[in-house]
Amino acid sequence: MASRGRILIVDDEANARAALSEILREEGYTTETAADGFKALGKLEEFAPDVVLTDLKMPGLDGIRMMEKALLALPDATFVVMTAFGTISSAVEAVKKGAYNYLTKPLDFSVLAVVVERAVERARLLQENSRLRERLRERNAFGHVIASHPSMAKLLRLVEQVAPSRASVLIVGETGTGKELIAEMIHRASPRSKAPLVRLNCAALSESLLESELFGHERGAFTGAVGRREGRFEQANNGTLFLDEVSEIPLATQVKLLRFLQERTFERVGGNETLKVDVRILAASNRDLRQRIADGLFREDLYYRLNVVTLEIPPLRERRSDIPELATFFLGRYAQENGKRIEGFTDEALSALTGYPFPGNVRELENAIERAAVLCDGPRIEPRHLPVQMSSEPAEAADAMPRIPGSTIYDLERYAILRTLEACKGSTSKAATILGISPRKIQYKLHEYSAVSARGRARPGDGPLGEHHEGEEGA
Repeated sequence: MASRGRILIVDDEANARAALSEILREEGYTTETAADGFKALGKLEEFAPDVVLTDLKMPGLDGIRMMEKALLALPDATFVVMTAFGTISSAVEAVKKGAYNYLTKPLDFSVLAVVVERAVERARLLQENSRLRERLRERNAFGHVIASHPSMAKLLRLVEQVAPSRASVLIVGETGTGKELIAEMIHRASPRSKAPLVRLNCAALSESLLESELFGHERGAFTGAVGRREGRFEQANNGTLFLDEVSEIPLATQVKLLRFLQERTFERVGGNETLKVDVRILAASNRDLRQRIADGLFREDLYYRLNVVTLEIPPLRERRSDIPELATFFLGRYAQENGKRIEGFTDEALSALTGYPFPGNVRELENAIERAAVLCDGPRIEPRHLPVQMSSEPAEAADAMPRIPGSTIYDLERYAILRTLEACKGSTSKAATILGISPRKIQYKLHEYSAVSARGRARPGDGPLGEHHEGEEGA
């Protein structure tokens, strides 16, 4: 029979200790005894009681001082104190200092049973809260990451292993999988966590601006350089520099980055002073760097310098079991932001979400849940609140998922292009990266689809994105 709880009985009277121990054992508790406060302190860690039942008046170390010392080491410990009827004021003082409850001597055994039972319940509740707080601290050490799927659990174990090191890390994965979040996790769990994590999107700047952003510049180095400016390397000294979309760094700048990784030194643009900083490099790419090397667009030696450790983030479609928990997390956030009380999702809505391929990955899921929270007019998210491509309801529009088998290659290609463009908010460059084709081909296909629609031969998959214009190249 399982124990109802662990009780440490502290009393300088041997007969009282023995009697209490026997009574509580008969009630199903596991007991241990101590003859004074000092012995009790010695048994706290070894016995790990749920409740300490202690007399107040004891030689050497009385019950109140013993409790105060114990609470310093075990702030969630639960104490019940015992005192003679004429000294209840001492018991009240003990409660003010942290005791859960008190009993008066001579003890009423029916009252004893109730008080001990409730004290054990309180102790178990405090222990469970402590375990939850610890799990929350562990999760927050790596940010809020939903990692129930084995592939993500494996990734987080690798993050935990690599974080304390100085090694450069290459984080790869599709757009929207959370590469920047993984970089933040590595930085927060590293010895550099108190120093800056500096970010730079390498695809967002021209070659000249990128070099200046990375290494800084001296006054007069180029038109508009009216003063000296520190670059990201100097800003990240003793910390971490995260280079997002590292595949887009021009070859000339790659040479300078390689030199830094080899020698840890650099010069500002327009300057002659050699600077040395202590910076850890984390890089991310949603493109195949080996293919970029084969195409002559990325240096192989730089690749190996950056790729000391590779962390590959699986796309959301390969870890569908994480979708309900992710969706619930995002719903909690956006329901609160929009001042709504939403209980959750209907079964149909969850089925629709888990059945959708999510070309935009977690970012697309988050956007969909934010939209659903805004549109929700009831207690739960229904399929009609989700973007139409995710809805499991019968499709009224022609942008429904083509049937497989039963659709032509034209239908499947058209659906893939239009849905990916929608997930990327119309950016042909991002859609092209996800689909593995050129932006020019996407623009050509869009013109083709428009022409087909104009001739009245619309096929399954026609939708508002068919009206995308050539000049809408997104960043």
